[in-house]
Amino acid sequence: MSVSRRAVLQAGVVAGGGLSLGWQLTGGAKAAVPGQLSAFVQIGSDGAIVIAAHQPEIGQGVRTSFPMMIAEELDVDWAQVTVQPVLGDRATYGYQLAGGSSATPTQFERMRRLGASARAMLVQAAATAWNVPASEITTGSAMLRHAASGRSARYAEMASAAAAITPPKPDSLALKNNADFKILGKRIPGVDNRAIATGKPLFGIDTRLPGMVHAAFAKSPVFGGKLKICNRAAALAVPGVKGLVNVAQRRDLKTQIDVGLPGIEMLQEGIAVLATSTWAAMKGREALACVWEGGDAAFQSTAAWEAAAAKAFKDGPQKPGYMNHGNAPAKLASAAKKVTADYSYPFLAHAALEPINATAHVKNGRCELWLSTQTPEDARRMVALALGLKVEDVVIHMMRSGGGFGRRLMNDFAVEAAVIAKAAGVPVKLTWDRPQDFAHDWLRPGGWHKLEAGLDEKGDIIAWHDHFVSFGADGALNPTAVIDGSLFPSGVIKDFRADVTVLPIASTLGWLRAPINNAFAFVTQGFIDDCAIAAGRDSLDYRRAVLGTPRAIPIAEEFSGETGEDMKGTPYNTGRMRGVLDKAAAMAGWGRAMPPRRGLGIAFHFSHLGYFANVVDASVGNDGAVTVHHVWVAADIGKQIVNLSGAENQVQGSVIDALGAALGQRITFAKGAVEQQNFGDFPLARMDMAPQVEVAFLSTDYPTTGLGEPAYPSLAPALAGAIHQATGKRLRQLPLDTSQLRA
Repeated sequence: MSVSRRAVLQAGVVAGGGLSLGWQLTGGAKAAVPGQLSAFVQIGSDGAIVIAAHQPEIGQGVRTSFPMMIAEELDVDWAQVTVQPVLGDRATYGYQLAGGSSATPTQFERMRRLGASARAMLVQAAATAWNVPASEITTGSAMLRHAASGRSARYAEMASAAAAITPPKPDSLALKNNADFKILGKRIPGVDNRAIATGKPLFGIDTRLPGMVHAAFAKSPVFGGKLKICNRAAALAVPGVKGLVNVAQRRDLKTQIDVGLPGIEMLQEGIAVLATSTWAAMKGREALACVWEGGDAAFQSTAAWEAAAAKAFKDGPQKPGYMNHGNAPAKLASAAKKVTADYSYPFLAHAALEPINATAHVKNGRCELWLSTQTPEDARRMVALALGLKVEDVVIHMMRSGGGFGRRLMNDFAVEAAVIAKAAGVPVKLTWDRPQDFAHDWLRPGGWHKLEAGLDEKGDIIAWHDHFVSFGADGALNPTAVIDGSLFPSGVIKDFRADVTVLPIASTLGWLRAPINNAFAFVTQGFIDDCAIAAGRDSLDYRRAVLGTPRAIPIAEEFSGETGEDMKGTPYNTGRMRGVLDKAAAMAGWGRAMPPRRGLGIAFHFSHLGYFANVVDASVGNDGAVTVHHVWVAADIGKQIVNLSGAENQVQGSVIDALGAALGQRITFAKGAVEQQNFGDFPLARMDMAPQVEVAFLSTDYPTTGLGEPAYPSLAPALAGAIHQATGKRLRQLPLDTSQLRA
């Protein structure tokens, strides 16, 4: 099954059956604690205002931004608020998900209505106590005031009475005008900033429990491999090692979570080493000296796949006309000029800095997990399935994640920890090392594109053809490797055709920041540059011509693959894209003279409902080394920025993340296994690589959308464009081969 954005969006709206606003603890019933107006808002008799942070925090800032939304409509000062993370509990809080930049677009109004509801209940309590109309009561800074009588009260004085009032219907609430916001749109520091800077235990890997042991899990580096031999006695002889747990392979755990993401494919066979420390556990695993054989993925080889892609381009596609809009072949045949180019990109690992880990305690028919996860409800269901428990008997403590980027959508490590902990009978913290993280990641799939465009006499694109080769099974593209109607140039170029060839893969594939778009933008925006060069036209002006007149183009699909749902009603707006394109160009001073071997490149891309354009200023040394000096980003994510500091941080982080991938990251396979072992083989962007990143947000009269991902895709093609202006050389393969740039 594939995942569409509509499925993700709907998950947040219909959570728990209807619009779950967290009001089930009130509504005439006795509140769980005095002053608890809802599952999200509690006001103590001492005036303390506690707002629940219910979404997984992976660095995208929701632990701050969502309580900001509630506080704004509650009409309190941010300094009066304490934010409290909560358990993974869909029944109480609704859908809890960090992924697809879906949190803000699905929850922005919901969170505001939660705050407005609590405020309305407080106002009604005061109106009843004072025997005055509720419409005459004003609020601000956690105070209630009735001007006519001169009476006032703190929220704390009315909280207990308010908690017994039936919450108003959500659609009856009047929300603030954006112009009246006192919190939203401001620069608000992250609620965890000080704790992070001072080393407080916030992350999954920080978990410590009484009686806890540490575990390292030995399993085949080839997906599905079997244990041939190992040295158990040597492992048990390692100082600190307390025992071994045999884990049998299980293939009955393959599931789909509620928004269509793939669940754990299987529990792999292996041996868990239990010890007094992570180091001792890993040394014990090393002493096992396991020898593995076979495996579903033993056939996998980067060299073989590259040869298969080349053969497909020579022999023709498996699936001709996979997408076919208009009549691209006829337009190509009559074109004044044809442009061809081959593009490719590799597998990528997520490489989150916090190593994969999970802590589990199984006791008395109940499992507790302390987990860095993007999908806590999924983790509950998978662990329940693996242990034979009811979902309600699995408790998830949502720890802050030291990076997710899509990797922690999948909870295979939670299942491993739970199975090991059940056998051990004591709390167990499982930690993966970096080689294991690379070997068992849910990788961003690689792909190859053979492109052909037809240009008219003016050099404008009149037809576009793409033979796309990527990965899947049984002749179907994996959902993480689809090409569909949400992706440029579909809809913008009227005559567009895509053919497809599917290569087999057995290893797990997953979503990496700005899924699918992170690869396709490099291809499509790079090919626009190729066409502009062939037409002898400026890259910016050419892109303006490609976008054409401002108009809304219906998007047929979004992340949907062959059988997914559609995204009717979510158009691609070329006017909004033109707005960010022109803004980024103006910020960068597009068209100015550049020093020798230094250039500007520009690119745009639409993803996750956001419109983004990047301009990159880069220079190339005589040795081919690339230095990125400055990146300008213009963004249109709708009318309202929630937290300006957090928003800028998300864009800057996307740029640096994408820069590291563009300049050096690649996962390869040999004999079925991933070859990369650590960051020396898969270099992340370092501090000395970080450019100055300048961000501008355009406020447009559209709903507020997400921000964690859509700034990523257009960095690589803009960088390739800057390199071309600096050197005259076009690089069409990721990571960019800078050895070709030597003077």
